[in-house]
Amino acid sequence: MTSRFTELAVDCHDPEGLAAFWCEVLDFKVIDRSEGKVEIGSWVPTVEEVRARQMPPTLLFVRVPEGRTLKNRLHLDVSPIDRSTEDEVTRLIGLGATKADVGQGSDSNWEVMADPEGNEFCVLRTLAP
Repeated sequence: MTSRFTELAVDCHDPEGLAAFWCEVLDFKVIDRSEGKVEIGSWVPTVEEVRARQMPPTLLFVRVPEGRTLKNRLHLDVSPIDRSTEDEVTRLIGLGATKADVGQGSDSNWEVMADPEGNEFCVLRTLAP
């Protein structure tokens, strides 16, 4: 038997706000919410799909009280599917992201960014035709 990757948990101060940001970035929907937690995914599954374990991994935003002081050891990579990388970076800045410098250099073919709470992520080359 093996394990299955089911969700990526993200510690944050504002689960609702961060979930809303990532829903816009990824075109995800809220799957579940409870006190201090919001889970998002590519679709809202039926009970049958959950039981059959046919769900792709989700993102779970969990409220934590402490401030972040260490570098992220894990981050998301996103690839635009219907626009250029540059146009996607502009769209993400409009949603509240910022460009980040982690020492990638000016000749990299990806853009390092930070979400509204400072979590780093990369925008890779476009997948658009």
